[in-house]
Parts: sequence; structure tokens; C-alpha cells
Amino acid sequence: MNVNGKHFRTIWEHPDAPEVIQIIDQRDLPHVFKIEDLCSLDDTIVAIRDMHIRGAGLIGATGAYGVYLAALETRSHDNPLKHLTTICKQLKLARPTAVNLSWAIDRQLRMLSSEMSVGDIIQSTLITARLIADEDAQACSQIGDHGLQLIQDIAASKPGEPVNILTHCNAGWLAFVDHGSATAPMYAAHDSGLPIHVWVDETRPRNQGARLTAWELEQHGVPFSVIADNVGGHLMQKGLVDLVIVGSDRTTYTGDVANKVGTYLKALAAQDNNIPFYVALPSSTFDWNISNGLRDIPIEERGAEEVKYMQGLDGDRLTSILLTTPTATASNYAFDVTPARLVTGLITERGICKANSKSILELFPEKR
Repeated sequence: MNVNGKHFRTIWEHPDAPEVIQIIDQRDLPHVFKIEDLCSLDDTIVAIRDMHIRGAGLIGATGAYGVYLAALETRSHDNPLKHLTTICKQLKLARPTAVNLSWAIDRQLRMLSSEMSVGDIIQSTLITARLIADEDAQACSQIGDHGLQLIQDIAASKPGEPVNILTHCNAGWLAFVDHGSATAPMYAAHDSGLPIHVWVDETRPRNQGARLTAWELEQHGVPFSVIADNVGGHLMQKGLVDLVIVGSDRTTYTGDVANKVGTYLKALAAQDNNIPFYVALPSSTFDWNISNGLRDIPIEERGAEEVKYMQGLDGDRLTSILLTTPTATASNYAFDVTPARLVTGLITERGICKANSKSILELFPEKR
């Protein structure tokens, strides 16, 4: 992803300090572009929990680098692996719904053994974190290649007219290490010269669509319009949406999809209007142990202040304003589950499949 013409990933090692991991602090985007240093496990937990970074793939990559930073902190312990395993339990709790976090931490720990020296543990966790980050970027690039065909097919049916794509929340470059999942086919289509236009849900309460997805698309030169969350169904009824592509924070091997709250309502509207509804995700976002998403996927509940307050730019100053009365109560469910029956297909790094166990396991036979 280019920011003002310069390429960035969302997480990287400090070029002059290998024990420092750098991220883009997303909290003040699109108004302030700020790079933050992560120097410890505690820094990593705060960054994930308080959403300095967010998005399935990036949470996983940040968690992987968090294990590396935790390994650096075990140098004074008699049993470094035991201590590392213990403190990484705190890291897993930072965001419970996104399966990429526990997946990345477990992958790190599987690479280690009690016979390793502290130096070997540090080196192994650094190498594995790099691999996880690189694989995430590569998977998203491949998702773009596979999803491009869907957009090409629609474009062929309406020559000269833009393909109108609706997306929810931010499953873009900022949610992964690079390219994004839901946005990767959009970038690929735009770069290939296909005319597209993206309807960007604002995505209350944190406004990741209005703040992050719109900023990304603008940086890349992709035409878009920000819409209120409740407008999508109206646009579908009016024939102004050709395709819906969203991301996922956890998908069961049977095709149930947990994503930013509000996704389920878009899927219902898409089905009612016969509009294809696709979910883009790398394989690291599958939960191979859960078959019933409605029953078994934990849904994170966040603080009421995210609903009651909204952040924005007042002149040249970022400020937060209260939308409700000070004493109003608010509930803040961060995710919902879209049943597989409402999902047209899943776009993965290995190709596109139907949202059912048979089709998914045909793409990933090693998970049978």
C-alpha cells in the first residue's frame, strides 16, 4: 500500500533497532498518520486490545511479533520456554473473536522446544513472525487475483459502466500486512483498468469504513462513496450494487462467518435482492475446530464509550464528542455471525469455494 506515494506495510521491524517493532497507529487516521514503536509484550497487548491496530491478519502478525518481544523478555529466566508460554496467555486474551491471534501464537509456540537456548528461542520467534507477516501479504495478493475474476465477469455484462461493489468495515490493507482481503480484488480490478466504484459503509461505532477504508481507496485512486450503515439495503433495492465483498475475523470450516457487526444485515439484504455476497479471507482466518458459528464463536463486547462518543477533526484538532446523554447506557457488540446459507462464496488464497465444509475442505484437504 502506498501512503502519499511511499510504500508501507502495516507492521515491520525498526531498521536501526531489531528489538523494536513498528506499526501504523490507526486510531487517528485518516487525519494523522503516526508510526508507533512496540518494545515489549505489554506494548503489544495494549496495541491489540485498544485497537492501535486491528483486522484479522494484522492482529495475527502483531501477535506473532508480540511473542518475539516476549521471548526477548525471557532472557533472565531459568526456564525461558515455560515463562514464555505462561505470559503468552495474556496476549491471547487481547482480542477474543479474531482467530488469527491464537493461531499465530500457537504456531510460534509449536516451533519451540525445551532444549532450545534463550538465543535460539528469540531467533526462532523472530523468523516465524517474519514468515507469518510475509505469508499474510502473499495470501492477500492471491485473494486479489482470484477475486478479480468475479469483477471481470460482472464488468463484461455491463460494458463501459462501473462495477458497484459494497463493502463493510475495513478488510483492507490496514487490516492485514498488505493488500487486504476484501479490498484486494478491488485494487486488482482498478489496477487492471476496470471501472469500479465502491460503496463504503461508515461502520459504526468506530467508523472503520469512513475513516480507514475510504482513506485507503483514496490513496490508491479508487472511486468510492461513503454511506451510512443503513443505506446499503436501499442501494441494493435500486439496483446500485452489483457485488458485496466483506472480510472475516473468524470463519468456521462449515462456512459461518464472524465479521464486524452489521455484516449479517448486509447479507440478508443481498440475498433478498439476489446480489452475490462474498467473503474474502486468508486460510489463517478459518477456525478448523468449530462447526457452528452462532453457537461457538465468542463475540467480543467492547466499552460503551465507543457507542456514546465519536471522534473527528475540529478545525486542526482531533476531538471526541458525546452523542448521548452522559448517563445513557449503551451495548457494544463488536461482531455478528453470518450463517453460511447467506454466503455466495469464500475468496481465499487458493481460490474461490462455496461456504460449506465439502467445498472448503476440497481447497484445504490437509485439514480433513
